[in-house]
Amino acid sequence: MSEGEGTAEDCPFCEIVAGRSPARVVHESPHTVAFLPLRPAVTGHTLVVPKRHVRDFWHLTTDTAHPLMDAMLLVARGIRTALSPEGLNVINSAGEAASQTVFHLHMHLVPRWPNDRMGHLWPVPSESAEEQLDALEGTLKAGIARAGGAMD
Repeated sequence: MSEGEGTAEDCPFCEIVAGRSPARVVHESPHTVAFLPLRPAVTGHTLVVPKRHVRDFWHLTTDTAHPLMDAMLLVARGIRTALSPEGLNVINSAGEAASQTVFHLHMHLVPRWPNDRMGHLWPVPSESAEEQLDALEGTLKAGIARAGGAMD
């Protein structure tokens, strides 16, 4: 199986893609579907998913990423045109530790307004020692270099 494909028959988003589960679809392309979640964070919150079952962001390949990003840009522009938000969050959760609950890659497009119920997403920054940042920079550069061969 490619791209982290799992048991797609148990996947609620694969059911939507296949037309076996109802959804409020706002956009569909040959490779993607965008629909409104059942419990939106704010008005206009939209999910964009690849039609191909991909478990999470780490299993995404460029072949699937390109049409996914195209759909995200189109839907985000549609949200802006239709709802005139003052901002937009693009959110993805990969893995249980990041609060992923449906294991089919999905991108949340969340329009934002001042004082909406989403609130601030990032914790208040703490003071970080320069040495810690220097060490982290080197660690991440090494990890990225090792991962470079893993791209399709």
